[in-house]
Amino acid sequence: MIKITFLGTGTSQGVPVIGSDHPVSFSKDPRDKRLRSSILIEYKNLSFTVDCGPDFRQQMLKANCKKLDGIIFTHEHADHTTGIDDVRPFFFRQGKIPIYLNKRVLDSLKERFAYIFDPKKKYPGSPDFDINIIENNKSFQISNLEISPIESMHLRLPVFGYRINDFAYLTDVKTISELELKKLNGLDALVINALRFEPHPSHLNVNEAIEIINFIKPKKTFFTHISHNMGFHQEVCKKLPKNVTLAYDGLVIEID
Repeated sequence: MIKITFLGTGTSQGVPVIGSDHPVSFSKDPRDKRLRSSILIEYKNLSFTVDCGPDFRQQMLKANCKKLDGIIFTHEHADHTTGIDDVRPFFFRQGKIPIYLNKRVLDSLKERFAYIFDPKKKYPGSPDFDINIIENNKSFQISNLEISPIESMHLRLPVFGYRINDFAYLTDVKTISELELKKLNGLDALVINALRFEPHPSHLNVNEAIEIINFIKPKKTFFTHISHNMGFHQEVCKKLPKNVTLAYDGLVIEID
């Protein structure tokens, strides 16, 4: 059984957005409060996250996560990576934390976090990592759990989503090839970004995401990376197909 906890389901600015007067910003429904997108995956003794954004510390505390066996990165953008320093409590207890990422993402982290990754600039007390490079079309393992990368495009930037057994997590997708979509056949649950109803240059909107859902036909789909422009959680869910719903922070699902 794989347990997935949605640590955050918001877009890069989170919801509410700083200084916003949008009606969703004043919602009393806790499902309308969204931290930056990430998930926690627990399987047997394993506990790891997909992405590590600026809300990472808060998310780990809310999830009562006491052990981190790895971080898998989708891409290098700030809302998916800038919590990397906040793994220090895990590092102090456990030692090196495994990270899984492609070389381009690693190069970006080395540039932006030189005090962590550059031996000449290493700052005392900064975390240390066991680096594992992901290549497209090559599955990898965390312990005995096999994980397959799924490549999509975030406008012009290649981004990895991941399939784990009959669960898949895709975020920051705008386009995805039919070849990659075929890797997603037979899913029990799909998590995919849907920013809002209106079109966006680098993210799927609701209709585009539903087109993908109709192609691969997962049993259940959860939308994530959601903007306040999507609208109120309760109202939007009523408009979606019966096998599709909005994820929300703190939602837990389990997959056999």
